[in-house]
Amino acid sequence: MNKHTELSADEEMIGKEIVDCAFKVHSSLGPGLLEKIYETCFCHELSKKGLKFSSQVSVPIKYDGLIFNEGCRIDVLVEDKVICELKAVNEMNPVYEAQILTYLKLTNKRLGFLINFNVPLIKNGIKRIIL
Repeated sequence: MNKHTELSADEEMIGKEIVDCAFKVHSSLGPGLLEKIYETCFCHELSKKGLKFSSQVSVPIKYDGLIFNEGCRIDVLVEDKVICELKAVNEMNPVYEAQILTYLKLTNKRLGFLINFNVPLIKNGIKRIIL
């Protein structure tokens, strides 16, 4: 049972564009490169679509009445609405999904994508996560 409302049309549109950008990057570069290379090219594709994004966004952690800025970093935040965690790994670790769920909770966002570029078919490397 989903207690949340459906995603907005805007979130859905951004999500489709994100998947498209990941496909373009992967079809051009293929697997086997460093995460930073994929991030740079992914951000370039987002900018070509006119989407606003920030990379390596610091997420402060609130604990015991204090705010710690040394906490987490979101790989790419698109239109201040959708979180993208990019990976270039042989195997997905369950902690990566836990990480993006935590980022969604800490930032009050609803939609995130966990994208692993180190796969033969990018469709097998994209996981859409809705909070």
